[in-house]
Amino acid sequence: MPENEHVIQERSFYDDKKGIFSWIFSTDHKRIGLLYLFSIMAFFAIGVLIGFIMKLEMLTPGKTLPFATPDRYNAAFTLHGVIMIFLFIIPAIPAIFGNFFIPILIGARDVSFPKINLLSWWLYITGSIVAVLSLFTGNGPPDTGWTFYVPYSIKTGTNVTLAVVAAFILGFSSIFTGLNFVTTIHRLRAPGMGWFRMPLFVWAIYSTGWVQILATPILGITLLLVIVERVFNVGLFDPSKGGDPILYQHLFWIYSHPAVYIMILPAMGIVTEIIPTFSRKKIFGYNAIAYSSIAIASVGSLVWGHHMYVSGESYLARVTFSLLTFLVAIPSAIKVFNWVATLYKGSIEVRTPMLFALSFIFLFSIGGLTGLIIGALAVNVHVHDTYFIVAHFHYVMFGGTGFAFFGGLYYWFPKMFGRNYSEKLAKISWFFLFTGFNLLYFTMFILGWEGMPRRYYDYLPKYQTLHVISTAGSFILVTGFLLLAWSLISSLFRGEKSLANPWGGVTPEWKIPSPPPTENFHVIPEIKGGPYDDFDLE
Repeated sequence: MPENEHVIQERSFYDDKKGIFSWIFSTDHKRIGLLYLFSIMAFFAIGVLIGFIMKLEMLTPGKTLPFATPDRYNAAFTLHGVIMIFLFIIPAIPAIFGNFFIPILIGARDVSFPKINLLSWWLYITGSIVAVLSLFTGNGPPDTGWTFYVPYSIKTGTNVTLAVVAAFILGFSSIFTGLNFVTTIHRLRAPGMGWFRMPLFVWAIYSTGWVQILATPILGITLLLVIVERVFNVGLFDPSKGGDPILYQHLFWIYSHPAVYIMILPAMGIVTEIIPTFSRKKIFGYNAIAYSSIAIASVGSLVWGHHMYVSGESYLARVTFSLLTFLVAIPSAIKVFNWVATLYKGSIEVRTPMLFALSFIFLFSIGGLTGLIIGALAVNVHVHDTYFIVAHFHYVMFGGTGFAFFGGLYYWFPKMFGRNYSEKLAKISWFFLFTGFNLLYFTMFILGWEGMPRRYYDYLPKYQTLHVISTAGSFILVTGFLLLAWSLISSLFRGEKSLANPWGGVTPEWKIPSPPPTENFHVIPEIKGGPYDDFDLE
């Protein structure tokens, strides 16, 4: 198909069947990807609203908002964390872009287990509903923080049990998604697509899938033990009954640190797709990037103890985890080097997806470097549980995964919906997002370095100036979100019809019409050429 041909074809996957039931019971991987998109973005909007209200409360010392109390503030940061971690960051890129594009990128018609794929979305919705119910039933919303740390989470009278059940159900959704992707990539690659001919986004999702399969059950078991403790008082974690609260921390972080890579590896995959497209070059160091994805997933599963330096670990354990923390930075640095090397002497076109990709490199580098600072034992003792940790976490998760997610959304929007968006409005939204994000979170590095503890409802007057700057950043950031939402939603209805290949990309999704047909390919293609060659599908 010529690259400049208009491609809102006669029958896309949108035309296959009509009506709400044809969507919520569909086994088409593309429809399931869009179901995830709309569900996840709804919860993301709620999470942003809660975070914005929290920042508004921190504008002044003491009570700023008339309805704010310490208990409600505790509930607010718990809800913000649970929504953003379990309902947005962890599932977003694999569930949306992985579902929509992995079969297309490997030349398949669907995932290996379409019905399990649909079940994973239903489990996501069920877990989300249970999480919402936990807010309005029992003795009030959970107030433990998103980590559900014991012994408080087994002693508080708030509705922790239902929130933990929600996280347990969401864990099954994640496991099924990872299982589907790993099997699909192993079994359904098109003829001629060897392991080192796959687009690097596929490598990222493949690595993530293994982490989802192997690490998520540990969280599920741990959360079940919290429920057992609350219901039957068996004394697993409660020290007053002979339990060990440190055991909970080990079990929680054995999952939750690999979960960081469930969040960041797919984001790295998106950036690795965007940069060659808008540099008009092949990716530099394909093999190194592919192997580094596996290395990050592997070594990243061994560093959970760096969250627990002040929890009474032995000196040997702290040194070991500190060393592993520095080692896991190496494969991430390899990726950054290769991205920059790809940009070198490239014919760079600064379109909106490229802006988000470049922002990712900058913001993730800050998050990674501050992670090394925290990984150093002597520094960690002083900045542990301060705003420095909050800033680092958001630079990695939102500055990293969030910006890559929106970059991917702009990159693949024409392919997913067959419509173009306003480049000018999209770039304006990026400017507000980038400016607001740095004002909001970089000031938190300074606050934390000066000793401002996190999760506090109130603070000393000496911290107010930085809190005012940070809150001003939240206004700018929210403005960017509103502009971004407007630029994309309005394009769904008023955007010009897209070309099959508006960016000049060379991976398989740009070789089929926009939006794709129901079965992706009329005939399963035979892949000829190497990764990121301008190959043809036969």
